[in-house]
Amino acid sequence: MRSPLLDTPGAVAAEGPDATVAAHYGEPFAEQRALANGEALVDRSHREVIRVSGPDRLSWLNSLSSQKLDNLASGTPTQTLFLDAQGRVEHHLVLVDDGAVVWAHVEPGTAAGLVAFLEKMRFMLQVEVADVTSEYAVVSVAAPGGAVRVPDGLPEGSVVIGGDLLIPRARLATAAEDLGLRPAGLWAYEALRIEAHEPRLGFDTDHKTIPHEVGWIGAAVHLTKGCYRGQETVARVHNLGHPPRRLVFLHLDGSVDTLPPHGAPVTLQGQGVEAREDGEAPQIGFVGSSARHHELGPVALAVVKRTVPVDAVLLAGGVAASQEVVVPPDAGRNVQIDPGLRRRIR
Repeated sequence: MRSPLLDTPGAVAAEGPDATVAAHYGEPFAEQRALANGEALVDRSHREVIRVSGPDRLSWLNSLSSQKLDNLASGTPTQTLFLDAQGRVEHHLVLVDDGAVVWAHVEPGTAAGLVAFLEKMRFMLQVEVADVTSEYAVVSVAAPGGAVRVPDGLPEGSVVIGGDLLIPRARLATAAEDLGLRPAGLWAYEALRIEAHEPRLGFDTDHKTIPHEVGWIGAAVHLTKGCYRGQETVARVHNLGHPPRRLVFLHLDGSVDTLPPHGAPVTLQGQGVEAREDGEAPQIGFVGSSARHHELGPVALAVVKRTVPVDAVLLAGGVAASQEVVVPPDAGRNVQIDPGLRRRIR
């Protein structure tokens, strides 16, 4: 569904799976600063919304997903993952329980598959699952990892999930004006998300991603809860080994005009790098998300082999990049990730 906010003067549409919302409204850096200060609203209405109701909803979701949800307090935002049998991430949910219903939003194009899976797993339990994307739109009023100030005057029926709001879709066109906020494009949100080291499913993950690799342990995975599909892989890595790859934050060379695209190869830069037969440096990872940050300049998230030295200078799609550790090389085997590197829902 094309967002009505694309009709705002100056709006420029995003690309790829984000194409139905605005990348920016003509002032990308000013929009970033406004969002960081809690003065902007980001249209993320291309994300899809599911609703789970019924008295068994929390214990049921707890048995199927990675987060401990059976005793989730009403109004507490959290995240959870659905894994396949090998522990690879299939779905990432941002959710809240309001005391009667669980509300969650997911990546565009993924709700139908998630709802179909959940319908198959209902059995005799008292739960109802519905895709309500046509009724509710996702907007964000806080920067990822930042302080949350929920504005007054929310439309009736709105749901608060940390810094994200689910508002009636009919109110989307006037939401920013109604809440006294300026519209900010998705570029602003993505730049601040990258700064906060928060991975995005399908952008900073691929079909092989397991939770330890991208820092979802703690934020979306509870390590001592009961069994769920894929839990054996999580437990094995945590207790016995290390993930094969790790998420890194990249400071990109600001003298280059272009950003490395999603999926661009990451290679090692410098002497002592043994080339392949075709003369190219061997690929040691891939670029996930990239953006231009209003203070840090061009930045990106990438996934690289665990054994890549933490001080190595990298080439991300041919652009020189220095790395900051997000997931340490010794993650797993009961190593605790530095709380400063573990990003949770606000």
